[in-house]
Amino acid sequence: MNDIKLVIFDCDGVLVDSEIIGIKIETELLRIAGYEISVERMTERFAGMNWKDILLILEHESGLKLMGALLDKTETELDARLPTEVEAIAGVRRVLEELRYQRCVCSNTKKPRLEAMLTKVGLKDFFGERIFSAKDLGEGRSKPKPDIFLFGAHRMGFDPSQTVVVEDSVHGVQAARTAGMAVIGFTGGSHTFPTHAENLRRAGASLIVSHMSDVPAAISELANSDRR
Repeated sequence: MNDIKLVIFDCDGVLVDSEIIGIKIETELLRIAGYEISVERMTERFAGMNWKDILLILEHESGLKLMGALLDKTETELDARLPTEVEAIAGVRRVLEELRYQRCVCSNTKKPRLEAMLTKVGLKDFFGERIFSAKDLGEGRSKPKPDIFLFGAHRMGFDPSQTVVVEDSVHGVQAARTAGMAVIGFTGGSHTFPTHAENLRRAGASLIVSHMSDVPAAISELANSDRR
């Protein structure tokens, strides 16, 4: 791969260490509603997925009516806690300061929450208005569908073949690969689990890094090879 022009970052679990907070909130509310699942299993199975889609799957599997009880309640809890509790992923500020490529954020998370979290950890100015949410594209267009990555690249003025994505979830990796983009799998968040790296690799990640400081070298490796 050569001629890299754009780096797209997922947000939760890549820029901010929010996945573990959200997953703990979701598993606790599921437990109260009568569905038992561990934080580890929730992470391995559903990290990166839209919460509504997760609830639909769990309703189908369990027969419990979860959507009406949990959808709005969970969103309210996440909006209250994430912008105050979240921290930046270690090393991400330096990477963004030194990154010589154009960059943007593409996430399943709604834009106001993305902006609140990035503002809290002091990263929003690195992206300005280049923060894109799949929720703004309409129903049914979240990862693992490629729509948000294709939208982000188009808005930034670059072809998918000129784009590298940094992702921490299987669904995000699948979305980026379907979009025709190279992917660096990231396993440096607090929600990582024993099979995380292998799952990302099987989903199509070209390279795996466990520390944000290794991302620039991974981008350079992709730029200087045909590995995709």
